[in-house]
Amino acid sequence: MSIPTLLDHVVIAGPDLQGVIDWFAERTGVVAVPGGAHPTGTANALVALTIDGVRGPQYIELIGPNPARPEPELPTTFGISTLEAPSIQAYSVHPADIEATVAGARARGYDPGDVSDLSRRTPAGVLLEWRLTRGEDRRLDVPFLIDWGTTPQPGTSDIPTIELVSFVRVEPDPAPLRAVLEALGLGDGVTAVEQGTAAGFRLTLRRADGALVEL
Repeated sequence: MSIPTLLDHVVIAGPDLQGVIDWFAERTGVVAVPGGAHPTGTANALVALTIDGVRGPQYIELIGPNPARPEPELPTTFGISTLEAPSIQAYSVHPADIEATVAGARARGYDPGDVSDLSRRTPAGVLLEWRLTRGEDRRLDVPFLIDWGTTPQPGTSDIPTIELVSFVRVEPDPAPLRAVLEALGLGDGVTAVEQGTAAGFRLTLRRADGALVEL
């Protein structure tokens, strides 16, 4: 089993947020709690991850269109506008120095995108702010980088948990993606890439009853 050492969170997106929450609960027995809304027209719900019995700082973000958004169109964030069902779409890692990691990756031939500010308010009205790479042509198979600054990382908050067993990327031809991940210069901080028939992420969790579930 494999877990990226710098994993921050895994993104599971869908065309309807409540639908993603219900889908996750049916499979894991865990009901995600509301996280808040983003200026991008999305909203999320969260589940913290434990590893070997220790909570976070890692979590799962279930994300979909904000039901209260004024625009009728589905947001394009994480490819939501193209989805018909819940899908593991992306993940983020938290390097020690986000600016230096971007500079190093660019020098090695991969541009993660500029570091931008983003924020959301919790249901209680608390403003959370962070910095992340979000280039216009962001590849979803490559982790985006995140820096929470002084904002508490959501995986450490008092929310439901589930055990993380493994998180990997599957590719028919792993070599090109492995080369890009190596350009980030984060070693085993990013997900391992395994060879398989269909490209996508494979997330393995352990339910409270001990059963393994693969998403």
